[in-house]
Amino acid sequence: MVRMRSEGREGVLCRSVKFKDGRVRDGGSEEREKISMADKWSQTALLVIDMQNDFILEDGLMKVNGGKAIVPNVIKAVDIARQRGILVVWVVREHDQQGRDVELFRRHLYSPGKAGPTSKGSVGAELVDGLVIKEGDYKLVKTRFSAFFATHLHSFLRTEGIKSLVITGVQTPNCIRQTVFDAVALDYQPVTVIVDATAAATPDIHAGFGFGEEDWQC
Repeated sequence: MVRMRSEGREGVLCRSVKFKDGRVRDGGSEEREKISMADKWSQTALLVIDMQNDFILEDGLMKVNGGKAIVPNVIKAVDIARQRGILVVWVVREHDQQGRDVELFRRHLYSPGKAGPTSKGSVGAELVDGLVIKEGDYKLVKTRFSAFFATHLHSFLRTEGIKSLVITGVQTPNCIRQTVFDAVALDYQPVTVIVDATAAATPDIHAGFGFGEEDWQC
């Protein structure tokens, strides 16, 4: 399990520590542990899913009611990921303005001359304020719930040597759940969901997916 939390204080190199029970720990073990953790983070990616204006803002065309409240924690998760050298992947929806690549049940939201939700190039498709793609990050466009469906995400992550995933964003019963299920099916291990950096339309819906807050909070 990967937990997004700040690391403890640095140890001292090349010093042995003797415990009261007689055990001796080589001080260099802390440095080896740091190297091991660095390797672990280099094999981990943070997926930030659908944190776009149309899903987060009050006037968003597909507003997720719990989305705005998690923005600070998503920002925190991204900051910690960058500090640790974790790859940040921005997963976003971008659709043809006529909705020709959207799910059938949503096509009524698109029409000629009227931009539907997260139409490519629209303000609604932009990341919400406070979230910025930086050099070294990666942007992936999807048109369905799962970040893996009909995209090159899996091949990209494998090329980058990624073995484990941390998930943030909206919304829990749709894009978060489907991405997690597909990640597990593709043998990513572990797959971690940060419960206070993910959201659904209501707290009950979010809580109903069994993510234990004691283990998964930011």
